[in-house]
Amino acid sequence: MEIHAPRQTTFKSTPLSFENTAIAFHHANNADLKRAYWLFKIINLNFLVKIGPPLTNFAFRMGLPIKPVVKATIFKQFCGGETIAECEPTIRNLQSGNVGTILDYSVEGENEEAVFNETCDQIIATIKRAKGDKAIPLTVFKITGVGSFELLEKADAGLSFSAEEEMAWQRVFDRVDLICKTAFDLDVPVMIDAEETWIQRTIDLLALNMMRQYNRQKAIVYNTYQLYRHDKLASLQADYADALKEGFLLGAKLVRGAYMEKENRRAAEKSYPTLIQPNKAATDRDYDLAVRFCVQHIDRIAFVAGTHNEQSCKLLADLLNEHQIGQNHPHVYFSQLLGMSDNLSFNLSHAGYNVAKYVPFGPVKAVLPYLFRRAQENTAIAGQTSRELGLISKEKKRRRI
Repeated sequence: MEIHAPRQTTFKSTPLSFENTAIAFHHANNADLKRAYWLFKIINLNFLVKIGPPLTNFAFRMGLPIKPVVKATIFKQFCGGETIAECEPTIRNLQSGNVGTILDYSVEGENEEAVFNETCDQIIATIKRAKGDKAIPLTVFKITGVGSFELLEKADAGLSFSAEEEMAWQRVFDRVDLICKTAFDLDVPVMIDAEETWIQRTIDLLALNMMRQYNRQKAIVYNTYQLYRHDKLASLQADYADALKEGFLLGAKLVRGAYMEKENRRAAEKSYPTLIQPNKAATDRDYDLAVRFCVQHIDRIAFVAGTHNEQSCKLLADLLNEHQIGQNHPHVYFSQLLGMSDNLSFNLSHAGYNVAKYVPFGPVKAVLPYLFRRAQENTAIAGQTSRELGLISKEKKRRRI
């Protein structure tokens, strides 16, 4: 089957600045801005980020009425709602700034077949909601949302399955295939998130399998490459070579990574060499090389640059200008998380680039692990919280509030 050429885009060189707070926060009213300011102030106090998760979990276990507080603060900052319907105001709010939404059902850490089926249904519901709506250009899911972590770990280690495990594995494959087939049938791209290294090989194989089946004409299925792994630039290049040879488009989401401390700790405990880069400079180098590689092969790679790094965003914008590739080329998206780095998302979209925000949703209690990671990431990334606070303060001063 022939690969169709992507729609033509018009190239124009557009000035880009990430300092314009009027554009960055035009979608936020004064109350939103004040809430974000105090929330990042609290996140900046590392000890609250450390004691917050156990205290909140304890409160939920004890049946204390903490849900309204969580929902009105950290949940409101980083999540769209508990259901797709509750996400609609967020979808429209982002769309008002020409920023797309990636609905992300963020229930995780479960291990029951009924929950896997429910999660699969929710993911398919996001794909159906996205059909034909430019406000939702991409969708996403985690393999561990629809299958057992332990089963994936066993598959990755090359261990034999019992008869019962074989049936469970078939159900995992069937759910993944159903999600990707639905995305194909409805013409909605779907990204498969990266996870821990000791299950990632199996996830990679599943993702490539789906690409071989559904990316013959255009990029529907995307795999995720965590460039804080020292082997992932080579993986991206090898997967591209396979795609070229076998006649399918490669879908790639480029991220730095989210499990560094966990990965290094496990490698030390089990006495094997870590796959994590030796330092941030090496991660940044490989991330930017991956971006360059994708731009160089833009005709056969569709990619999403998932990054909160201003330098990487600027690099990609400059590369598109340098190669005279239209800002709205369908094979290139910038992506950030809801509630973070609005100066990147909205200034990029204002300059004409394709941008989409991850908008997590799900029951408040079930998405707590996601919310705590967001808070911890903001304290872990050097200068991230201070940067957010500085930009919010600048906009508050401009508005005189």
